[in-house]
Amino acid sequence: MAVVAPASGFPREEFDKGVAEIRRLGFEPVFEESVFDRAEYVAGAARVRAGAFLHAWRDPSIRALIAVRGGYGSVHLLPYLKSDELRRDPKAFVGYSDLTSMLTFLTTGCGIASFHGPMLDRRLGAGAAGYDEDSFMRALTTGEPLGELSAASLETFNPGEASGVLVGGTMRQLVASLGTPFAFAPPKGHVLFLEDVTERPYSLDRMVTQLRLAGILDLASAIVLGEFPGCDEPQGGPLARATLAGLFREFNGPVLYGFPSGHTAGPLMTLPFGVNARVVAGARPRLIIEEAGVA
Repeated sequence: MAVVAPASGFPREEFDKGVAEIRRLGFEPVFEESVFDRAEYVAGAARVRAGAFLHAWRDPSIRALIAVRGGYGSVHLLPYLKSDELRRDPKAFVGYSDLTSMLTFLTTGCGIASFHGPMLDRRLGAGAAGYDEDSFMRALTTGEPLGELSAASLETFNPGEASGVLVGGTMRQLVASLGTPFAFAPPKGHVLFLEDVTERPYSLDRMVTQLRLAGILDLASAIVLGEFPGCDEPQGGPLARATLAGLFREFNGPVLYGFPSGHTAGPLMTLPFGVNARVVAGARPRLIIEEAGVA
């Protein structure tokens, strides 16, 4: 498993703890020394970060790549990535947050399943407190669908049942892509997963509204929302949950809230993007992954 740093830098202690956890899981972590490069607020020059990513992707002995952390900067790599080359030997790529830009490119731009899952910094490095080992290992190492996924935090906003290709990620990255050559362009009938962190309710409204005006919500068959930690208005006022419930009240399909993937208050579940999934929103809300992300 190649460890790459497409976005921001990170504390060496978090890197070392994450690498140790990768080994404990039975993978052999490999990385280039450039992973420790720094250039202001990113992990080195864009060309170097892209080169390390592509070197790992081209290596036939490597079957998966995982990011150290998010932050900012993965969008710099997109002009260096060629869909034809990546499709020739598809591999698993794991990340979330700022890495949404790369997950989206791989999934909707290349037709390669990608994994909205834990990175090293504060997730793998934190062990069981940071990520859900079961979904991570099953998503990456078995050719079987993950099947039914649920959590105590999951609740129904809009009832119903619908299926489609699961796509999405952190909202601020999805909306930032619009109007660029790498714009988020999901297929009709998709299941849209949305999450974010420390965005105040008015900002959540702005991003959901932008997705609606861009026509993306009209293409979705169902919506699955994350936990949105730190998104309540400080010092009283609108709450993130109530704001999102209102924003999706008129959505013509099932809507779930509180799925623990991405920015979560507890262990992060791994979701495969680019595979078929079914949303069941009712008294027992759940997300059912009906297709494996790896062969």
